[in-house]
Amino acid sequence: MADTENKALQTKEKVTVSTAAEQTKPGIVFTPAVDIFETEKELTLLADMPGVKAGNLSIGLNKNVLTMSGEVDAPEGENETDVIREYETGKYFREFTLSNEIDQTKIDASLKDGVLRLRLPKVEAVTPRKIEVKAG
Repeated sequence: MADTENKALQTKEKVTVSTAAEQTKPGIVFTPAVDIFETEKELTLLADMPGVKAGNLSIGLNKNVLTMSGEVDAPEGENETDVIREYETGKYFREFTLSNEIDQTKIDASLKDGVLRLRLPKVEAVTPRKIEVKAG
């Protein structure tokens, strides 16, 4: 049983992506790991993008395609070179196709400690609700 628990707790390494479009800036592109949670009213998407700052993060929405893109700046300064580095820097990129169940006008995002949280509310017609019955 201990082996099963250890396997469940193992971390995944960053995965590089081959993109269909040619990049204008050289470097590695990673696919951020994502968790998606659903409730009756919304979807919550959590994307791991360590090292990305809010100013280097872009979220776009075009023709039902949600695009996340973030860049990690190299940690060394202008006159410094790294001797050894425990992680790679590069760009994060991932896209999702949204269904008509998502109210695209109400999507919001926040970034804290390298985790991007996207809240994707469902449209009112899709949200289950209980109709109150009035007497009289």
